Amino acid sequence: MTAAAGPSPNSPDIPGISPEVYETNSPTATVQRRTLRVLMSAQVVAGVGMGSMISSGGLLVEHLSGSQATAGLATTLATLGAALLSVPLAALSRARGRRTGLGAGWLIAAGGALTVPLAAGAGLLWVTLLGMLLIGSASAANLQSRYAATDLAEPRARAGALSLVVWSTTLGSVLGPNLSGPGAVLARPLGLPDAAGTFVFSVVAFVLGWLIIHTGLRPDPLLLAQEQQPTTSAEREHKERFAARMRTALRHVAASPAALTGLAALVLGHVVMVSVMTMTPVHLAHEGASLSIVGFTVSLHVAGMYALSPLVGRAADRFGRVPVILLGQVVYVAATLLAGTAGNRQWAVAAGLFLLGAGWSCATVAGSTLLSESVDAAHRPEVQGMSDTLMNLVGAAGGALSGALTAVYGYGGLNAAAAVLAVPVGALALWFSLRTRSTR
Repeated sequence: MTAAAGPSPNSPDIPGISPEVYETNSPTATVQRRTLRVLMSAQVVAGVGMGSMISSGGLLVEHLSGSQATAGLATTLATLGAALLSVPLAALSRARGRRTGLGAGWLIAAGGALTVPLAAGAGLLWVTLLGMLLIGSASAANLQSRYAATDLAEPRARAGALSLVVWSTTLGSVLGPNLSGPGAVLARPLGLPDAAGTFVFSVVAFVLGWLIIHTGLRPDPLLLAQEQQPTTSAEREHKERFAARMRTALRHVAASPAALTGLAALVLGHVVMVSVMTMTPVHLAHEGASLSIVGFTVSLHVAGMYALSPLVGRAADRFGRVPVILLGQVVYVAATLLAGTAGNRQWAVAAGLFLLGAGWSCATVAGSTLLSESVDAAHRPEVQGMSDTLMNLVGAAGGALSGALTAVYGYGGLNAAAAVLAVPVGALALWFSLRTRSTR
């Protein structure tokens, strides 16, 4: 391609990157397609492990502690584990590539999933909770996989590539909650609580996820992307001090209204989802629902989170990130209204949980893309790691409070409190949209 001809429609001229990088038949495009296949395969398999934990974690903790108020600790600690491990895993990816960072995440999660049934069988609540904390590494790896999909993606297709990896989690995560019944059958001859059996499946799923990433993610997309851009001495120093630069990441986000909007959608949207999802299995169990109904409801929720993500990604690429973020807030309010007023109508709870997942998909796909593309490449990995940390820290706080809120105000009160959090995100997105139109 000559300078006179200019960049083609499919190869935007990005500073520091040759337009040829984005040609459909370029070596980089071939690597990108392979990267997507590997990431999607790992998400399908490892999603089983995450889905199993969502449906059984709260019930297992309630069984061991004998208290409904502590049931939310399972999700709280898993979310906190994701928060604590997001930055170290991102730093590891920055230094040694996505293959090492993501692989470490799945292996740590496998260790946590192995700890849970062993500790539960011995009646050791706190060791069980430690295992839940380590399982949070799976969420960190899952979230960072979506960013790995954008390392080599064309700018106009970033949301679509990210959404494909999010979508690929659907099959495993929908299957995982429905393993509650087989898990109970497996647990009884082993002398384990019924809810502990599904974690055996989680161990296998996380190990297989690591194996797929370790053997298939070659060449590494992040390392290849770094090779394609000139690295200055200042950027090399920046890499060496990566783990200590969260303040710098926050400053870069604060300086960009677009990045700030994306971060708010991610963080507050995540706490809405986590807080309601955490107590739904416990609420259903108290209303007399069987393990199968609980698993089916969680499966619908997970399907809402992941199954629609390709459509969400295409909408974000076509109509813009902010309109999709706004749509997510509307869906959140509808979901919490439906679930919060359901009472003992199990179908209404299930429908509300599906909408809750769909709202999370809109907020996460559009918010992640907006955040990632609104900061320069030199600071992008640390901003991504910081956003995942904040998502999970706030989500952990929501999970921790959800049990107490439910005990005091009921499941309806919990949903009402969650719905309030959609308001500031919607207001910020509207402000940014109006500001952008005024500037134009």
